Amino acid sequence: MSDAFRELLKRVGSGTHTSRNLTRWEAAEATRMMLTQEATPAQIGAFMISHRIKRPTGEELAGILDAYDQLGPKLQPIASTHPVTVLGIPYDGRSRTAPLSPITALILAAADCPVIMHGGDRMPTKHGIPLIEVWRGLGVNWALPLDQVQTVLEQTGLGFVYLPYHFPLAQGLVPYRDQIGKRPPLATVELIWSPYAGNAHVVAGFVHPPTETMFTETFVLRGVSQFATVKGLEGSCDLPRDRTAIIGIGQPGGQVPLERLLLSCRDYDLAGKDVPLTTTTQLLEDIQSVLQGQPGEMMQSAIWNGGFYLWRCGASLDLQSGLAQAELLLTSGQAHAKLQQLKASVNAFVAVPS
Repeated sequence: MSDAFRELLKRVGSGTHTSRNLTRWEAAEATRMMLTQEATPAQIGAFMISHRIKRPTGEELAGILDAYDQLGPKLQPIASTHPVTVLGIPYDGRSRTAPLSPITALILAAADCPVIMHGGDRMPTKHGIPLIEVWRGLGVNWALPLDQVQTVLEQTGLGFVYLPYHFPLAQGLVPYRDQIGKRPPLATVELIWSPYAGNAHVVAGFVHPPTETMFTETFVLRGVSQFATVKGLEGSCDLPRDRTAIIGIGQPGGQVPLERLLLSCRDYDLAGKDVPLTTTTQLLEDIQSVLQGQPGEMMQSAIWNGGFYLWRCGASLDLQSGLAQAELLLTSGQAHAKLQQLKASVNAFVAVPS
């Protein structure tokens, strides 16, 4: 048993009247001891549920990210016309709506806007479809050594940090999510984690407004000014079509309140319903159909998302031109060609068996 960890556990788990928030350093130390298993299983589970009940602060999230920086993987800076965009998406996947971010990533990469994604396998508490399964279904197996992922990123503008292979210390904490039956604060941290050593444009999905406030506080503490928050589909970065998209844009210096964008696809002739998630087979067929330029609801959602992110990443001057550019990249086959380039780059290596 770790006596040092027990003291930190007592501080977050002592109840409404006597518990207190951790400092940034204390949060980093607690996370380090959990990742390295210096804390016992009983201590780790107790800390996770106690911290969830207490609710994390921006300072604590910053400390957790400090530990991730110390112990986790980092892709190295690459030369690019536009900043690398890191998409923060819930690791426990999707269960109701079709994930669009792989299409968005291909659109951005085809426009010379590099993208890094990250995540793991099917994970509690939702056990929804994770991005790694979508990429595998498209013929891209990210179970590669990190140096090979680095090469793929440099060649194609796309990279994926896969928890079981690239951050086994964090993967070791996944079973606790199932055992406590709730998302721990680590699940919140994953939405704003950037496994990239250079300056990145971090996009974080969220569901509840207090989470967005925590994100902003954490970004300020960590000196991140290029970021966006998206009240997206199931907490992801995917912009909805059946309601107004609520977006926050980080301001230079981090001290100015978020610039608030309220975007309705109806104003851009893209009104419609969000595509439901039925089966993995159907999802992959729909994505391939979009990449082949076929019309439909998935195509409309892909244009809406691709257009926004092209504008946000600086590849388009405004949203309207971004939407036109996204449609062109899809219907002309450029996004599909990017997928083919990605597959060739990944397949040039001997993939680690999954």
